[in-house]
This record gives sequence, C-alpha cells and structure tokens, in this order.
Amino acid sequence: MTRTGRTMVFAMALLTLFSAGARAALEASVDRRQIAMGDTLRLVIETTGDEELADIDLEPLKRDFDILQRSSASSVQIVNGQRSHTKQLVVDLSPLRQGALRIPPLASGGERSNAVTVEVGPPPELPGGDQQVLFEAEVDREAVYVQGQVLLTLRIQQAINLDARSVSELRLDNAFVKPLEQNSFQRTVDGRPWLVHEIRYAIFPESSGTLEIPPQTFSARESIARRSLFDRGNGRLVRRVTEPLRIEVLQQPAAYPDGATWLPATSLAIEEQWSTPPEQLRAGQSATRTIRVTGSGLQGAQLPPVLFPATPGLKYYPDQPQISESESSSGLVGQRVDSAALVPTSAGTYRIPEVRIPWWDTESGALREAVLPGREIQVAAAAPHSAPSPLPAPATTTANRDAVTATGTAVELWIWRGVALFSALGWLATLAWLWRQRQQQQRAPVEHERALPGEAAAYKTLLAACAADQATRARRALLDWGRALMPNEPDLTLDGFAAHCADARLRSAIDTLNRELYAGDTGHWRGDELAALARELRKPLRKRAAGESPALGLYPA
Repeated sequence: MTRTGRTMVFAMALLTLFSAGARAALEASVDRRQIAMGDTLRLVIETTGDEELADIDLEPLKRDFDILQRSSASSVQIVNGQRSHTKQLVVDLSPLRQGALRIPPLASGGERSNAVTVEVGPPPELPGGDQQVLFEAEVDREAVYVQGQVLLTLRIQQAINLDARSVSELRLDNAFVKPLEQNSFQRTVDGRPWLVHEIRYAIFPESSGTLEIPPQTFSARESIARRSLFDRGNGRLVRRVTEPLRIEVLQQPAAYPDGATWLPATSLAIEEQWSTPPEQLRAGQSATRTIRVTGSGLQGAQLPPVLFPATPGLKYYPDQPQISESESSSGLVGQRVDSAALVPTSAGTYRIPEVRIPWWDTESGALREAVLPGREIQVAAAAPHSAPSPLPAPATTTANRDAVTATGTAVELWIWRGVALFSALGWLATLAWLWRQRQQQQRAPVEHERALPGEAAAYKTLLAACAADQATRARRALLDWGRALMPNEPDLTLDGFAAHCADARLRSAIDTLNRELYAGDTGHWRGDELAALARELRKPLRKRAAGESPALGLYPA
C-alpha cells in the first residue's frame, strides 16, 4: 500500500472513531419549546454509546419542574451491516413557574447532555360553562410572504374519554400543505385535567392576496362503559367546527435581487466540508467538496443548487444533490447538499470563489445573505511515487539480468500474458456493467413518467414554479399536470396538451416558455401569465377529464 493509501485509511479510521464518539454523547430534546402552566412536557435523553441512562441524576430538574414519570426504551438498528444500539430515557415534566426555564445538562458517566430552554406562559383561558370538548384552530402569523411558511395548529381539548375521533382533511387550492408530526399532552386548568391533542400543518401559499383556511370539523363519540358483551356502547356524537381563518399573503419585495431564487425564511446557513484538507492537495489527487445549505421555514426543494464554477487548472465532477426536510418546533427545516470531486491538474495557487445566497428574513422583513467565504488553496506537485508506473517488460523483472535463462523468461512471459488476459476480461466486464447502467438510466425517465404525481400535486408544483419564475421547473410541472389530467396519454407532449385544451393563450405561453429555455434560461421569464391560465383552465379540464373516464371514480354514480 502506498503512503497516500495508508494516509487515507488512517484518516478514515480517525473519522470513524470521531463519529462514534460524537454519536455516543447524550442528546437531550423536548417535544415542545413553548408550553403553558399546567401543561406536561416530555424530555427525551438519547445515546448510542454505552452510557447507563438509569444512572442519570434528575435532581437538577426539580428546581423548576415537577417530575411526573420516567421510563426507558431501547432499539437496535442494522444498516449496511453496521449495528447501532439506541437507548432513551423519557421523563414527563410539569413546570413549577412561568418564564424561561432551563433544563440543565445531565450527566451519565463521563458524558453530559446539552442544555434546553423552555418558555412557560400563563395558564390558558378556557370558556366557561360545562363544555367538555373544545376544538380550535390558530396560525402563528396573520401575514406571510408568498411561498413563505405559516403554521396552522388544530387543537383538540377533551375532559372526557372519546372514541372514533376524526378531523376533516385540510384542502387549499392555492397553497402547498405539509402535515407535521402530531403531539399529545396533558393540561390542568383550575384543578381540572384535560387531554390535549395538536395537529400541525406547514402551509406555503403560492400566490399573493388573501389565503382563506376554511372551517375544520372534529367529530367523535363519547366513551361509555359497556353493560354487556353485546352492548355496542355508542355514546353521544360530539361535533365541533372551527372559525375560518384569513391570512394576508404578501408579494415578493421589490428590494429582492432580480434573478435570484426567492427564499423567504427565518434563517439560512451555508457550510462546507472537505474530505481532504484543501491545504494538503497535490496535483492529480481528488478531494470531495461538500456544500450544505439549511433553511428554516423552507422546503428542501425551494433551496437553490450550488454551482461549482469552472477554474483553469481545477476540474469538478459534481455528484447527485441530496434534498431533505426535517421538523422542528418552528416548522420545516429544508436542506440541500451539493458535492463534487475536485481534481487539480497541476501544481500552483488557485482561488475558489465565494458562494453568496440572498434570502429574505421573514421575522425582521429585511434582505440578508448567506455567505461561504472564498479561499486560496496551494496545490503541491504530485509525489513521485503517486504516479502510476507502467508494467515492466518480462526481460527486466529479475534482479540480475545476466542470470535470466530462457526457461525463466518463457515462464514469466506466460505469467504476464495471464495477467494481461485477466485485466482484459476485467475491462470487458466493467464495460458491460457500464453499458447496462446506461441502459437503465435511459429507461429511468420512462419509468418515472409512469409514476406521475397526482393532479393536485402537479398543479400546486406548477403554481409554485410560476411564482418563483423558474422556467425549467414550470415546464416539467406543466407536462406532469397535463399527463395527470390525461392518464390515457402517457407520451403526451406540451404541444399535444395545448391542442387538447384548444386555447390559443396557452399555446402562446408554452411557446414563450420554450423560447426562454432554448435561449439558456436567462432568468427573464415570468410565470404570472402561465399561472393565471392554469387557474382558469383547471376547472373545465378536470370536468372534461372526469367525463372522459368515469370508471376512475372511487364510487360509481
């Protein structure tokens, strides 16, 4: 093994040990960061190491919290042959006072958990009377920017046991709706216990104006004790309806830079990682540069790609981006990871330019920029031993050329012929595998087309692309929407969709979109006209689609 290979193995071993140590630390989290007096709070302490969570001292919690209950759980997961053991300590707490309460670090062995701060407000005011079931809807803000996030919370409060609980499905035509994790806890008001269940949604309006959230309906039956085995025990029906909510959707501010991806968020961060420190690069060696963009209050698909600019002397080989989303107490957190292998072709000093992403701070209403500073890297010359050496000729493989006999030369010649034959077979197998992969990639778009998104999802994606003035995404979404409306035409084209709609304005809008894309997506295209046409044509197109294929209905007429 060469010195470079030994260095890489040693670095990977250190990275593995470091990662294992990072995972072994205690991690503390709570189910909610904002609660009211009388509410219960769930604290979870998790580890993947050897810490004994049962030995954790919970006395520091008793200064601000009442410990109601504690339990433990464990799970084993095997991924790619790697076994991980996760242990959890779950503690139910109730605050003793209002204000910003701090859950201090808790220790087990040589590890300590992170501190967590919780805001505790006054007890909630419940309506008077003898109501035993309450249902309400609230949003975290009354005004939001287009494509920005607004959180809707549906809250069920019950002082009696209920069966067969159900909530109506939230449907909004001009917004993308993402259901979030549900949460349940107990609440005590004036000595009366309540069970609270919260259903949260992240809503992203796709056009400016007024977004109306229609009334939501909750229904259930009161639980009653069965008098016999044959008693069905159906109690009285409970039905509650919320008030409608209206949210003002603001347009993209004029101060936002032209041509930049519109990003309304509460925070945006950008960071990079290198598989090999850039100051240790040598000519001909590769290093993977990974850039991660994280935005709070954004979907992962809203984040723009990070481009790796061509630089003389540096070659980039980009990898497939990774787009994901996670949840926090403040809603969705989108993440996009772009990586590329960087290979310097010669020694020298190179300038890697900065990465600058503008975004709009929805909390302060100000334009901000996430910046990854540029840097200069010094690439050393290739190490002499790192260059591949050609295979030696059979006549030069012995240490003493004079001692070579005809028999030895013939044997070595056959050995090298065998090696050459084995290498040739390996190359043929590699070429066959690459050809098969290419065939699968060519078939992949066809298979993707067969699994088209639903009509509603494609329509909302189209409106979102038009609102962001993203020509490429709008063309793809328009085609998906047309194929969803015409499921019997899997090979539908945009021209065919325009002919089906028989609308000259749509054909003109498609021509304008195609001209923009043929020109290289200059960023001058605006999606207002196409979005307006889609809203106007959607209702008659859906009626026509329903009339053409009545067999697709869930229940026959």
